[in-house]
Amino acid sequence: MPNLLHIDASIRGEDSVSQKVTAAFVEHWRAANPGGGYVYRHLGENPVPYLDAAAYTAGQVAPEQRTPEQRAGWAISEPLIEEVRAADTILLGVPMYNFSIPATLKTWLDRIIHPGFMLNQATGEGALVDKKVVVVTARGGSYAPGTPREGFDYQEPYLRAVFSMIGLDRNLEFIHAELTLAHAVEAMFDLRDKAVESLANAHERARELASV
Repeated sequence: MPNLLHIDASIRGEDSVSQKVTAAFVEHWRAANPGGGYVYRHLGENPVPYLDAAAYTAGQVAPEQRTPEQRAGWAISEPLIEEVRAADTILLGVPMYNFSIPATLKTWLDRIIHPGFMLNQATGEGALVDKKVVVVTARGGSYAPGTPREGFDYQEPYLRAVFSMIGLDRNLEFIHAELTLAHAVEAMFDLRDKAVESLANAHERARELASV
């Protein structure tokens, strides 16, 4: 049976737009894959510890040669790596914070990307070419081509670069819910209809991708 790994990174709890869209994806995915495996991590509520030198070097030495500090660091990283390797589909809920991704998601990426586990050491190519990845983003403004802040998007380009390094760019989809602050920021009130439309489109795209 297929396995879904679901990661949310928002700190806004029930008010999170990205989290609502990923929840809709999960609902439709479960309907299309009854009995499928499901693993959930909420990095906004339960962040993984920052990567340190011991955890980073632990993946480069044989288990019997690890120091106590390396073993402790690897005990955190290894389950995260195995969750990724076991997944057929990886779903990420990623709010935009200061034009980029949450620090908690960056730490998760630092924890899972290890030579020999996510990279083929002989070729340098990514080792995860057979997985589907869906990234749901939520953005207070719009960063679409032609908008004033088109060049301020350091969220999608960064994730595309990281995922391409480990082979997760073969079947990679982005869903953007934009203008999420249009109902809260007076200067954006004229964009409220577009915000509603963007969110509706995000939910529809999530439904489509979850059902295939």
